[in-house]
Amino acid sequence: MTPQTGSYHHGDLRASCLRAARDLLEEDGGAALSLRAVARRAGVSATAPYRHFADREALVSAVAAQGYRELADHLAAAHPAPRAPEDLAAVAVAYVHFAVERPALFRVMFAEPCDPAAAERTAAAAAVWDCVGRVVRDVFPGADPEALSTAVWGLVHGLAFLRLDGKFHADGAAAADARVRGAVCALLGAAPGGSGLEAEG
Repeated sequence: MTPQTGSYHHGDLRASCLRAARDLLEEDGGAALSLRAVARRAGVSATAPYRHFADREALVSAVAAQGYRELADHLAAAHPAPRAPEDLAAVAVAYVHFAVERPALFRVMFAEPCDPAAAERTAAAAAVWDCVGRVVRDVFPGADPEALSTAVWGLVHGLAFLRLDGKFHADGAAAADARVRGAVCALLGAAPGGSGLEAEG
């Protein structure tokens, strides 16, 4: 594609670069992601992306921030008013679905080096944590929200990567979903203090 360095209005270049980066991810994974490749895909000069991204890590951070925001929205839509452990399990299934449906983006979000000081990425990642915390507090208002949120996220995140890496063996999507639900319910049932956590409401 021929560079069109004069065709962008203020703000369009960054969005175009991010769209190009997402396209490259979907086609070839994270290995294909570079500022030069993004420039070629966006149809701009090789130096144009540097107006918004200092280096590859800055670009990856911006892409990851988009992914975190999309993940938070995806989890919130999975169950609008969770009140029971089964609702939390449904949110867990949605988390794994997100990873399976967007594997390259998911790996960029959680496995690629990025800029740890990027405010946009930090805020977007915090939104995911807040979403998990809200679900846990709504379902188990008497539990330690930070400890239980960490346990649930750690379990579900591990299951997501097991699926992506081909280590999560299940006979079809429905069986895989059932394993995720079962693992979450087992975690909650194994909590200290009796037969399990008691959901209120």
